[in-house]
Amino acid sequence: MLRRWNIVALLVLLLLAACREAAPPVPTPDAPTAPTAESEAPPVYQDASRPIPERVEDLLARMSLAEKIGQMTLIEKNSLGEGDVAEYYLGGVLSGGGGSPRDNAPEGWLEMVRAFQEEALTTPLAIPIIYGVDAVHGHNNVPGAVIFPHNVGLGATRNADLVSQIARVTAVEVAATGIFWNYAPTVAVPQDIRWGRIYEGFAEQTDLVSELGAAYVAGLQGDDLTAETAVLATPKHFVGDGGTTWGSSTTYQIDQGVTEVDEETLRAIHLPPYQAAIDAGARSIMISFSSWGGQKMHANGYLINDVLKGELGFTGFVVSDWGGVDQVDSNYDEAVVASINAGIDMNMVPYDAERFINSLTAAVESGAVSQERIDDAVRRILTVKFELGLFERGLPDESLLEQVGSDEHRALARDAVRQSLVLLQNEDGALPLDKEAPVIFVAGEAADDIGMQLGGWSISWQGMPGDITEGTTILEAIEEVAAGEVYFNRFGRYERIVDDAGNPIVADVGIVVLAERPYAEGEGDRADLALSQPEIDLVARVRDQSEKVVVILMSGRPLLIESVLANSDAFVAAWLPGTEAQGIADALFGDYEFTGRLPYTWPRTMEQVTVDKSALSDSGCEAPLFPYGYGLTTAEDGHVELLTCP
Repeated sequence: MLRRWNIVALLVLLLLAACREAAPPVPTPDAPTAPTAESEAPPVYQDASRPIPERVEDLLARMSLAEKIGQMTLIEKNSLGEGDVAEYYLGGVLSGGGGSPRDNAPEGWLEMVRAFQEEALTTPLAIPIIYGVDAVHGHNNVPGAVIFPHNVGLGATRNADLVSQIARVTAVEVAATGIFWNYAPTVAVPQDIRWGRIYEGFAEQTDLVSELGAAYVAGLQGDDLTAETAVLATPKHFVGDGGTTWGSSTTYQIDQGVTEVDEETLRAIHLPPYQAAIDAGARSIMISFSSWGGQKMHANGYLINDVLKGELGFTGFVVSDWGGVDQVDSNYDEAVVASINAGIDMNMVPYDAERFINSLTAAVESGAVSQERIDDAVRRILTVKFELGLFERGLPDESLLEQVGSDEHRALARDAVRQSLVLLQNEDGALPLDKEAPVIFVAGEAADDIGMQLGGWSISWQGMPGDITEGTTILEAIEEVAAGEVYFNRFGRYERIVDDAGNPIVADVGIVVLAERPYAEGEGDRADLALSQPEIDLVARVRDQSEKVVVILMSGRPLLIESVLANSDAFVAAWLPGTEAQGIADALFGDYEFTGRLPYTWPRTMEQVTVDKSALSDSGCEAPLFPYGYGLTTAEDGHVELLTCP
């Protein structure tokens, strides 16, 4: 037997030797063979000349289940360990409010995002991540970026072109830091000004929200989604978050609560802004924490699948809000199944990507979530990534950094402030002020506090008082314009300012700046909107020491102000103006006219906050203090009749 095998082996060796003699010589490194046609051609998904649907299907066919579920996972950057982006094939990374890099400057943001993208591109299929941020009034997490008035102020402008320009500038500054996904605009239609997100809404009326929301989407995304400054918009929060009922929230008071309206009302008031945003090109939409019809929105398949993706024709991808899946069900695995089957394509799981990935993987393996649903979600995500040109953009560079906080951008923000101001009272032509007034008193801690001007979602989630970024305060703006003496005392105490004879000086003008302390979301839910006694006393003190008094209110919503109107000659609603308060001085001293009009009904009492606005009267105690759309010019005498009401 052994001999026979030896003979066979000898014959095989002779045959191989013959083949080697007949074969062409093996090329050396100096003379490589020409690549084959197959090796020359990149995969279809990497060929930018091919139609996007072809690229998507080619890439989808190459992906494992782990890679697909990774694309459906969005995690906050502070929860990532080294190598997690590649290990889990993550589809997206985000910075939550205040989720800044160690070097919190435009350059630091760019470096951070570039590092995450570099890691994503090391995966076998090299699918880029999409990095997201809440740049809701400019690139507001980044010190040095220009920060615009919050949406409540933009609603007062009634200027869709201006809103589009603001969104365009925001896109440039966001893209400069390597980010191409913005969780904005908010297109809620707020019905209760006690809500802590009230200032994120443009107005209480659907038509204005639809118009300005669509303008913002168009400005943010630009004419070409593949352009270097195009940023993906994300209208939010679908749907009805502006209509939640006070006391219905298990987490706060009204935020994340229940929208207790019938479907007809939901469709009439809260749905149209989403159709307008989709028509404007929106390719990503975020789901609301709120509930409707006995179901959390994150699990409402009827509204997400049937209405949003069906009736409204939305073909982009749906993203959850921060940990929204956790509120669907106390059983996490069941919550994951419900949210994915309801139509959520990318889940924002800020703290634990592995838990979500393992849960969804098990759900697919058990059949609780179909492979078809996974493929649909990933197809939507990949389609938008291709539309954004993420596969061709490469790693972000520094070419746009010089535009962050540029003079041109600040000039636009200053103009936005001018247009947002609403003049509520102007007795006897108190405004405009005379730049040559010999003495001006300025009072109120917010008069010289940039953080108070910004409100929430500014450098940090809730915002904070203090010198937190670059900009111009109201006091600085007044000092820049006024030719006479400007005295500032936060408490309005000027008794020590005396003339040569030792008598207290009476100011020609007293300017009092009142302000809400910064807040965001549920932390800003507020049951009582009355001014505090110290604020009332402050105005009274300045009244006693001034020939005329101008009150400037910085707030995210209307407050109850009758208590100070009697001591005010002029009253200005300045909302949350952002970094460029010079726009306020422009209007106060007459360089620009007041043109803003109220985006919300201004109540006389707390009782008026909680009733249907259509039930309010046009006169007397049953009428609001100021109706929706109210706003004076300085040419109009604005005396407010103060009533004694029960």
